[in-house]
Amino acid sequence: MCARRFLIAVFIVTLLLVAAGFALYQWGGNILLTQATPTGHFVASQAGSGPDYSKSDNWISNPALAPSGTGEPAQWLPGGVTRDAPGDANVFYIHPTTYFATDRWNAPLRSTPDTEARTRLFVQSQASAFNRAGGIWAPRYRQAAYGAFLLKSEDAQRALGLAYGDVDAAFDEFLKEAPRGGIILAAHSQGALHLMHLLAERKDALKGRLVAAYVVGWPISTRSDLPALGFPACRTPNQGGCILSWMSFGNPANPDLLFHDWEKTRGLNGAERRQADVLCVNPISGVQDAAAPAEANVGTLVPNAAMTSASLAPHRVGASCSKGLLIIDGDVPAFTPPPLPGNNFHVYDYALFWGSIHADAARRVSAWNKH
Repeated sequence: MCARRFLIAVFIVTLLLVAAGFALYQWGGNILLTQATPTGHFVASQAGSGPDYSKSDNWISNPALAPSGTGEPAQWLPGGVTRDAPGDANVFYIHPTTYFATDRWNAPLRSTPDTEARTRLFVQSQASAFNRAGGIWAPRYRQAAYGAFLLKSEDAQRALGLAYGDVDAAFDEFLKEAPRGGIILAAHSQGALHLMHLLAERKDALKGRLVAAYVVGWPISTRSDLPALGFPACRTPNQGGCILSWMSFGNPANPDLLFHDWEKTRGLNGAERRQADVLCVNPISGVQDAAAPAEANVGTLVPNAAMTSASLAPHRVGASCSKGLLIIDGDVPAFTPPPLPGNNFHVYDYALFWGSIHADAARRVSAWNKH
């Protein structure tokens, strides 16, 4: 995908999310539920048959698909960044929601050209942050439609369950193709929800192999979720076998839309969830509950004024963990469209810290290999 198409795709997907956010903020949940709820009841067959992950066409990225430096989306690099020899880790990445239609509860593996473009966009702009650490596997999966996250219905739960079933099957194939070496897990939004469940169910298989898990853009309760995941939060920059998680907000932050319903749910171990317990690991420093100045941020992914290219701008955005949120500061780019209501920079969770994530993953692989 050329740089211009890449940035136009960023604009489109962000515009969709911003429009949904403002509808909820101004008119309450009813209008958003009406517009986003999939038609009819959940029918698994509407999403097509389950993928065979032994076939390369069911992966968006896979080390066997294309060598480093080609047009394979996970191998993309922003302008001004030189390509280093990749590390020897194995990276499994789960993309966020890219299906916004309401005709079914789960997206087919290949649906509309817009969905395909958005999916490749996120692999390109998020999974690429790990291409210095090693080979990247990014599966296609029958993702739950956007509306499944707005309802507490049996249809919604079944849609999420079907999507996770695909992720779980893809992980089985990943383990077959990468039977040895360190593993990095990474995801965003819907992908992060699935990654939480994957960690909880596969922690035994990951013991001794997990370098780090980047569970980004979804709240993790340190009291009611983290113990069930089997791995601790990252407390030092060189720590292995640990979890990083953050949700980016500007100041003043208003996370009410995010936590209103989440705090009414129970965690993976059955305990109550509270915002005060949400895990925050600063992606600039790689340390839990830490603050880091803009000078320490390796680089923020920023498009040029004409939206024809993207480059890495170092030392622009700082961040500090506060009450479960990652509060950003400094010379924050004037992203277009702007953040979601409440100063929520959800769409830019990776872009704000792309360079630091790139460095963090490589550093943890190096440290893990020395143990």
